[in-house]
Amino acid sequence: MAPVYALDRFYLSLTLLVTVAYQLLGFAIAWIFQFDKITDFTGGSNFFLLALLTLLIGNTFHARNIVASVLVMVWAVRIAGFLLFRVLKTGSDTRFDEIRSHFLKFLAFWIGQIIWVWTVSLPLTILNSPAISDVNNQGSNPAFGTSRDIVGIVLWALGFIIEATADIEKYRYKASKSSPKDMPMNKGLWAWSRHPPYFGEMMCWWGIWILCLSPTTNGSLSSSAKAAQYGAIMSPIFTVLLLMFASGVPSAEKPQAKKFYLMAHGPDAPEERSNAWRQYQAYLKKTSILIPLPPALYVRLPELVKRTVLLDFPMYRFDEEKDGAKAVEQASK
Repeated sequence: MAPVYALDRFYLSLTLLVTVAYQLLGFAIAWIFQFDKITDFTGGSNFFLLALLTLLIGNTFHARNIVASVLVMVWAVRIAGFLLFRVLKTGSDTRFDEIRSHFLKFLAFWIGQIIWVWTVSLPLTILNSPAISDVNNQGSNPAFGTSRDIVGIVLWALGFIIEATADIEKYRYKASKSSPKDMPMNKGLWAWSRHPPYFGEMMCWWGIWILCLSPTTNGSLSSSAKAAQYGAIMSPIFTVLLLMFASGVPSAEKPQAKKFYLMAHGPDAPEERSNAWRQYQAYLKKTSILIPLPPALYVRLPELVKRTVLLDFPMYRFDEEKDGAKAVEQASK
């Protein structure tokens, strides 16, 4: 059977329509029933859907296409399954408390999820499309096992292990009754990075893009097909930008700092947790914000290196005078 040619040769329109339909269906269910159980699951499972769909209708089944598709589907099953399990255990997702009952604000989140899924899936979508993989119609399939194939798989595997391990460590820590409440998570990977799951996710998508690139670098494609594969670098770039400046690090850093500040300085701060803020500040000084580094090395690095090369930007900082005073005032009310 020949590949299915649907709407365009790169499957961009088809995957966008499928993603829009799937996410809007999820939004309708979440809005009508006002619950969070399927929100993250719908995002993660959408990656699985696009990977399987483009592999099957692309109908070429080259080794590279199969491996890349399986890796994306494994990542999707892991993230969707873990997030569903977590929200079922906790009962709700506090991220949506302020927008769940506002139609347009809640819809905006789902539109953002559409953009996320479609953009980050681009390397695999384009690889599985006829424009790249139909060797009978200007496509190309260099022998599997190029240096880029190997580097891509290794990066993905390391990222996947880091992301999955860190998620498990954090869940167990928060679920354990013996975990100290006045100390941030600083065990395992979390002793080397304040956000190891985000670092792992970035590695996964850089790996997928590199893995999908061999038809351009080692094969023979048209200029438009090469441009599409190179343009798919927007997938890992978007992942980095999203996690560093939108829904990732910014949504975690200041809220966590606020929690520990109020433990020590809030209106109802218990005496036994008076050291919470001091301990949190010590944790910040010795723990890299993203890239895992030994605490003994990180603590000795110049502040300039931390604020630039290691991405610990001033925007993440909780200002005691400004943010602290505001937090105390809100807590008092």
